This record gives sequence, structure tokens and C-alpha cells, in this order.
Amino acid sequence: MSTETTPGTADDEAAGTAAKDTTADHRRTDDTAGDTPAGNASVGNASSGDAPVDGDGKATVPAPRFGLPGRPLRRSSPFYIGFVGGLGLITAWFLAQAFAGIKDVLVLILISFFLAAGLNPFVERLQKLGLPRKWSVATVAISFLLVIAGFVAAIAQPLAEQTTDLINSIPDKLTELLHNEQFKRLDEKYGIIDKAKEAAADANTAESVAGGLLGFGKLILNSVFDTLTVLCLTLYFLGSLPSIKEAIYRLFPSSRRPRVRALGEEIIGGIGGYVNGMLIVASCAGISSYVFLVILDLEFALPLALVVALTDLIPMIGATIGAVVVSAVAFFDSPGKALACVIFYVAYQQFENYLVYPRVMKRAVNVPPAITIIAALVGAALLGVTGALLAIPIAAGVLLILREVVTPRQDRA
Repeated sequence: MSTETTPGTADDEAAGTAAKDTTADHRRTDDTAGDTPAGNASVGNASSGDAPVDGDGKATVPAPRFGLPGRPLRRSSPFYIGFVGGLGLITAWFLAQAFAGIKDVLVLILISFFLAAGLNPFVERLQKLGLPRKWSVATVAISFLLVIAGFVAAIAQPLAEQTTDLINSIPDKLTELLHNEQFKRLDEKYGIIDKAKEAAADANTAESVAGGLLGFGKLILNSVFDTLTVLCLTLYFLGSLPSIKEAIYRLFPSSRRPRVRALGEEIIGGIGGYVNGMLIVASCAGISSYVFLVILDLEFALPLALVVALTDLIPMIGATIGAVVVSAVAFFDSPGKALACVIFYVAYQQFENYLVYPRVMKRAVNVPPAITIIAALVGAALLGVTGALLAIPIAAGVLLILREVVTPRQDRA
């Protein structure tokens, strides 16, 4: 039998042969690309128009030099969850340690920012009068320093003299106390003098006193350093407050910046008003105390009035602390004067709490009395006196955000 090949069969065999040749060319091209020593030659040729081509003239994609990437890790994998969670815990621990280490510095920065916000309204008033920002800041800063220097110069000498007289008068006051009949009865019953002598003769007493003096010296040096730091930072924040605010506003999306800017200006304005209001309230307490103590003819009127003014800056308990100090000093002079001091400060605290403080603070911060007490207690528990001072304006800012942002969003939900 003769074998015949039909035309269609010949064409199919030719097409199959061409496909095999094309596949072989592809394999040779891939092998050649993978064995290129430089590894970047194929890429460079492809970018310059000389990429490898197959049998049909089409460019081929070279294989990666280091092979194809594998499948990514599944985020639901226990290994992935545990590893990422462990890294998160370690990072949080390090951040907490870092925050604890710089807590004192952060407190100084926060105090400086609050003081700058309190002085900023005076700068803005000068700007409205046509004075440039830098000259307004310089004027307010110099005036602030001059006020502090004048205040210190006015009270430094009498305060030092009266404080020295107060310390020198303690032995005489103690002698008078020893001749008091009521104190004698208490001493016979409880042995107060004998216990005091034993404590004074104890060897540990001198060491405790020396340690206390050393600690007091360190406290004075730290206080001076912190005061200078706060003063420098306050002046810096006051000069660059607009740029600091704009930098913070730019952290938010552009569509929300106008609303964030309005809320931020309201919060900063509230902080400035609160600082000015506290200074006004403390000044009223100090002036009233000085006038009353002069009328009462009590010695050391100036330093005692200064103590009352400084302690009155502390919310809730500051006025009480100042009243206790003044009444205790007055008791050494006369029990009648001490009783008069107690009556005066009880009456003045009612006057301040219900008339002076609400009228002054109404324009600055709008915080309910219950929130004020809670904020002051929480701030005092976290940062002591500084926390109590800063808690109320922070609470006012939080309430503003809740009232203007959170509550409307919940109403729309």
C-alpha cells in the first residue's frame, strides 16, 4: 500500500512544528535571561528598546534576578498575630518608660504653653492697634519681666525682714506658750515637752535635719532652674504661637481644617482667659488679706498676704490652706486675732466662691461646678498642684469638643 499525505495534514504538522520551535525559543530566552551575569542587562536593553524578542517579534519579560517572590504571610496566621502583637507590646512599654522619664519636662512645656496662651490676648490687643506681631510680643514680654522684677523688688526687702522677725520670734512665742495654763495641763497629761526633748536629743534628729536642709537646697536650685526654663519657653511660645497653631492644624485633612481652626482658637482663648482670671482672683485675695491684716494690726502682714495670694491659685483647697497658715500665725499673737482671721476667711471664701470667681470665670471657661471639682481632683492625683491648676481649662476644652463634635455626630446617627 502506498502512503499518501493529504494537504491538510501537512499544514497541521507544519503548524505544530512551528509552535514547538516557538516554545523552545521562549525557554532559551528565559534561560538566557536567568543566566545573565549582571542581571540588569536585560532590563537595561528593554528600557532602551533592545529587549529580547520571541519568534514572532514580541518582547519577552525577563525573569527576576533573585527569583519570583513567594506567597505573603497570612494575617490570620497565629505566628503573624503573635509576632506583631509582641512587637506592639514592646513598643508600648518603651514609650511608657520614655514618657515617665520626660514627665517633668512635659509638665514644664505644658505650663509654659498655658502662660503663653494667657499672655497672647495682650499681644493680640496690641496688634489690633497696628503694632506688628514681633514688636507686640517684645512689648508684652518686656512688660511681663518688668512687672515680675518690680514685684520682687517691692516685696523682697520687707518680706526678708518680716520673715526673719517671724523666725526670731518663735522662741519667745514658745516661752509664752509654756506659761499658758491650758498648755501646762496638756503637758502634764501627755508629756509634750519631754517627748520634744527626747526627739531633739536623738542622734537621728541631726541627720534628719541635715538631710532635710540638703533636700531643701536641692529644691531651691531645682525651683530656680524650672522657673528660668518656664520663662524662656513662655517667651518662645508667645513669639511663635501662630506658627505652632498652624502646624498643628495642618495635621488634619484640609476639608476639616476650618472647623478645627475655629475649635482650636476657642480652646486657646479659653486657656488665656482662665489664666488671667486666676491671676485676678488671687490678686483680690492677696489685697483683701493685706488690708484685713493691717487693720487687725497683725505682724508679718505682707508675707502672709503673699502666701494667701499664691495658695489661692490652687483650685478648691488653696484658699483654705492660706487661711490655715494665717490663722496659725495669728494664734501665736492672740487667740482673739486667730478667731477673727477664721471668721474673716470663712466669710471671704463664701464671697469669692459665689460672687468673685463665677463672675471672673464666666467669660473664660464654661465648666459646670461638678466637672470643676472632678477635674481638679483628677489633676491633683496625677500631677499634684500643677495638675489641679491645669485641669480646669483642659476640662473646658474637652467639654467644648464633646459639645460641638461628638454630640452632633451622635444626634445624626
